[in-house]
Amino acid sequence: MMSGGGYTNIANQNVSGFVPAVSGPDYTSVKVTDSNLHTFPPSEVKGKIAGVFKPPSDADDTFSKQDNGNSAYTQQSGWMHKFTVDAYKLYFDVDTSDVLERIRESLLPFKSSFMEMTANNPDLYGPFWICTTLIFVAASIGTFLTYLAHKFQNKEWDYDINLVTWSAGLFYGYVASVPLGLYIVLKYFSAPLGLVQLWCLYGYSFFIFIPALCLSVVPVEIFRWVIVGVAGFVSACFVSLNLRAHISSAGRRWFLIVVAIFLLQLGLAAILKFYLFTVTV
Repeated sequence: MMSGGGYTNIANQNVSGFVPAVSGPDYTSVKVTDSNLHTFPPSEVKGKIAGVFKPPSDADDTFSKQDNGNSAYTQQSGWMHKFTVDAYKLYFDVDTSDVLERIRESLLPFKSSFMEMTANNPDLYGPFWICTTLIFVAASIGTFLTYLAHKFQNKEWDYDINLVTWSAGLFYGYVASVPLGLYIVLKYFSAPLGLVQLWCLYGYSFFIFIPALCLSVVPVEIFRWVIVGVAGFVSACFVSLNLRAHISSAGRRWFLIVVAIFLLQLGLAAILKFYLFTVTV
C-alpha cells in the first residue's frame, strides 16, 4: 500500500483473517460431483471374484447375452462366441467356500437343495477339478493295487498307462455326454433346466467316488462291494432327487426319466467296481 508518497512495509502489519475472493468478469463457477471412490467394492459389482455378471438362472438362456449395459464384461454375439474363453469364464467365478458348500451338499442327497443353491451361479470349476482328481486317484489306486498283486506273486510288474487314459475317458466322457443327452431330452419335454446346471450337478455327484476309491485299497471283497454300493447309491440319489422336482413338467414320463437317471449313476458305480475294485492282492 502507498502512504504519503512512499510504500508501507506490509510485513510489519498485523494481518488477521484472509482476503476473500472477489468474482470478476472472468470468474467461472465449477460444480464438482460427489465421488463414489469411498465405496468398496462398488455397488454394481456382480461376481464374487472377477466382478462380472453372473451366469443366468435358467437354462434355455444359458449362453445368451446378459450384459444389459451394467457389466464390465461385454459378450460377443453369435455362435462363434461359444468357442471362446470369455463365454465360459463366468462359470469359474466361485471361491473356496462355494465349492466346499456344494461338495457338502453332494454328500447329503436327501436334502435335495443343490439345484436351488446353484440356480443363479452354476459353476464348472468344481466339476472340472473333481473329475481331474478322480482320474488321478483312480489311476494311482489301480496302479498301486496291481503293483502289490504282482509283488506278492513274485511277478514282473510294468506300469499300465491305459489306466490314465481309461479313467480320463470314463469320467470326462460321462460328465460331458450324459448331461448333454439329458438336456436334449428335457428340452424336448420343455423342462426348464440349463446345460451348465446339469454339468454342475453331475460333476459334484462324482465327489463321493474319491473317498470310495481310496478305501478300495482294503483287500476285502465284501468291503469293496459295500463301499461301491454306498457310493453309487449316494451319487444316484443326489442326482435323481435334485432333478425330480424340476422335470415334473415332463408329464407322466417324468418318473421314467428319474429312474433312468438313477440307473445310469448305479451303472457308473458298477463299471468302477468291475474295472477298478476287482484287483486282488
